[in-house]
Amino acid sequence: MPPDEFEFDAVILAGGRSSRLGGVPKQALIYDGATLLQRTLAAAAGAQAVVVVGPDAGVLPAGVITSREDPPFAGPASAIGAGLAALQETAGPRPAFTLLLACDMPNVGQAVDVLRRRMGPGDGVMAVSADGHRQPLAGFYRSEALRRSVRDLISRGALMNGSVSALLARLDVQLVTVPAGSTDDVDTWDDAAALGVAGQEP
Repeated sequence: MPPDEFEFDAVILAGGRSSRLGGVPKQALIYDGATLLQRTLAAAAGAQAVVVVGPDAGVLPAGVITSREDPPFAGPASAIGAGLAALQETAGPRPAFTLLLACDMPNVGQAVDVLRRRMGPGDGVMAVSADGHRQPLAGFYRSEALRRSVRDLISRGALMNGSVSALLARLDVQLVTVPAGSTDDVDTWDDAAALGVAGQEP
């Protein structure tokens, strides 16, 4: 599917506890003059609608909407469900695909560019690093398949505190190798230092 014909929404997860960063919000850390959230929003450029799921993200670009899982910190599957629900409330029919992104990968735009060119007939494409590490929160997925998985987890009482892996378990997803470093994420201050990400320790 040519990238210029590819229509999608985007759900950006920005609501974790950042416990290994002493509670400092990952989305506010700085890389190359921009916050990690700003860089993630740039990686989602071209989306018909974008929702940021998490606490108050500050000033966002026009048109970007916000949501929050209920209760807060109920896990990534719950956050994705909240984001999808918020997108369903926006005007007009939704695109066939949804881009899922975590906000802690400063170079994820490189991965997104590759993933857009590799969409196939299955339920989506997921980034995988050269050493085989899968990153489900850097992937395009069929929107209805995601919504169906959310409904399934809800029916089993498994959405709250559910993992992304559980949410995607029944999807036919193609693994796509992405550029080196493009899915490196920031979980600790050592990660931040290695990637050149700046932030104020508490």
